[in-house]
Amino acid sequence: MTKINRRNFIKTGVAGVAGLTVASSGIVSMGCSAAPLTVDRVKLGKSGLTVSRIAMGTGTVGYNKSSNQTRQGMEAFVKMAHHAYEKGIRFFDMADGYGSMPFVGEAMKSRPREKVTLLSKIWTYPDGSDRNEPVKNIIDRFLKETSVEYFDILLMHCLTDGNWDKTRTHYMEGFSRAKEAGIVKAVGVSCHNWDAMVTAAESPWVDVIMARINPFGTLMDNTPEKVSELLAKIRKNGKGIVGMKIFGEGKHVSDDEREQSIQYAINAGSIHSMTLGFEKIEHIDDAVERVMRAIKTKK
Repeated sequence: MTKINRRNFIKTGVAGVAGLTVASSGIVSMGCSAAPLTVDRVKLGKSGLTVSRIAMGTGTVGYNKSSNQTRQGMEAFVKMAHHAYEKGIRFFDMADGYGSMPFVGEAMKSRPREKVTLLSKIWTYPDGSDRNEPVKNIIDRFLKETSVEYFDILLMHCLTDGNWDKTRTHYMEGFSRAKEAGIVKAVGVSCHNWDAMVTAAESPWVDVIMARINPFGTLMDNTPEKVSELLAKIRKNGKGIVGMKIFGEGKHVSDDEREQSIQYAINAGSIHSMTLGFEKIEHIDDAVERVMRAIKTKK
C-alpha cells in the first residue's frame, strides 16, 4: 500500500478528489461540495425594497463622469459586476458624476431586471433651479444611459446644508412625480453634512438615506458615536440606510482595519446595507466573507 503523507494527500486532493473544500474558517469537509458563499438580502427600512446587504459602488475617486471603476474599461467592469452578481451582490450604486450608468447598464442587460436594485444620484443646486436641464430630462437621460425603464432608488447627491428641504423643493417635486409615475420606486438623499442628515432624519419625503459611517471618524459628519446614534433614530423612523465610506474612502484598508470597519458597520452603524467601491474581484470575495462572518457573530 502506498503511504500517503501530507504532501501526497494535498496533491491528490487538488488533482482528483471531488468535494474537498477548505473553508475560510479552516474547516475541511470531505465528500460534499459546499455552496458558494454569497451575501444575504435585507429589507431597506419601509421603502418597500429588499436589497443585498452589500452594494457595488461605482464612484471611487469619481469625478468628471469617470471613476476608478469605469477607468478600468467596459470589459473589466462587466467582468467584475458579473462576479459581484454571482456573489449575491444585486445592488448597484451609480451617479451622473461617476459616468457609471452605461457600464452598469451593459453589465446588467444579461441579468433579469427584477433581480437587481439600481440606485443613482442627481447633483442638485441650492437655488433649486434647472441650471443645466429639467429634472424630468435628467431622469430620462439616466434611464437611457442605463438602458432601463425605472430606477429603484434616486437620491439627491452630496447634500451639504441643513435647509436642503427648503432650497431644493423643485427637485423634490420632480422626484415625487417620477415616483408617482413608477419611474422611481424610492427617493432620498446622500448626505455629506451633519445638519443635512439631521434634516433627512425627520423629513417625511425621504425613503432612503446614504450616510458616511466608519469607526475611525474619517470623512464623517460627526464622531462615530454621534453618527451611530442618529442613524439609529433614522432607522427607527423607518427610513432605509445605506452606509458609505466604510473604509474611509480607502484610507483604512489594512486587514485589521477592514475587519474593524465591517464589524463596526454591522454592529454599531444601524445601517441596512453598505456600498463598497470594489476595484478587483478579490475585493468582492473579501467583503462578502467579512460581512457574512460579521452577521453570524453579530452582538
